[in-house]
Amino acid sequence: MTTAPGGGHYGEAVFRPEQAGEGERIDVGALVYDDLTMARLRALGAGPGWRCLDVGAGTGTVSRRLLDEAGVESVLAVDRDVRFLTERPGLDVLEADITAAPDSIRGRFRLVHARFVLMHLSEHDRLITALAGLVEPGGVLVLSDAVDLTSDRTPGTPYSTVMRAMWQGLRATIGTDVSWVPSYPQLLRGAGLVSVAAEIHVPPLLPGSPISRFWADTWERSRAAMLATGLVDDAAVDAAVRYLESDECAALSAGMLTAWGRKPEAETAR
Repeated sequence: MTTAPGGGHYGEAVFRPEQAGEGERIDVGALVYDDLTMARLRALGAGPGWRCLDVGAGTGTVSRRLLDEAGVESVLAVDRDVRFLTERPGLDVLEADITAAPDSIRGRFRLVHARFVLMHLSEHDRLITALAGLVEPGGVLVLSDAVDLTSDRTPGTPYSTVMRAMWQGLRATIGTDVSWVPSYPQLLRGAGLVSVAAEIHVPPLLPGSPISRFWADTWERSRAAMLATGLVDDAAVDAAVRYLESDECAALSAGMLTAWGRKPEAETAR
């Protein structure tokens, strides 16, 4: 596995699960995206009889909703650190690093889902191929990750300045790279999946909204990595937090791109 220039990985140098409040930060992000994720998974057929794999399950909000709302048969929730996950009937928990040992996951699944996972990892082609290999014929692979909507033409605001520093700092520290995320559909086709499609959601940045709270907390936890870029100082980060909380905020949040593809019913040699 390739490491970041700084030698770290998600959950080590930044976003450590043992850090106070990390589970709550993840849950705030879930408030923003879980309804969208569940609507997509159910539209793709997730329901009774489905065996599901939730990779990078975090605090397990999607895993539990698959059981409680979609009525799937079972969910295997996998994460490098499973302290926020609790087994229950239908929900099994596996602590595993899919980059180091993807073969630690046994069997095939009607649904394989990973959200905000691959953007923090390298060797994207290999990992997507490995995940596609865990999908049973007729099943679906669903991937969601962030897309950065700041660019050289984005108006300069306290928010856009700090977001650019965040992406650069996370890439240098833990290897986060969202530049390849728009390639999801092509990568899914390359992994042998069909009926490939994608959609994007951009939540509104409103004072007090879950997404604004999520970014403010994320900046605080990645502050050292952001300062190390030289693009911002503490005053700039503090100003961006105040900007998010004000009626003056006029900016685009990073979006969530979701792409999916289906394993052909009858697998044939490609």
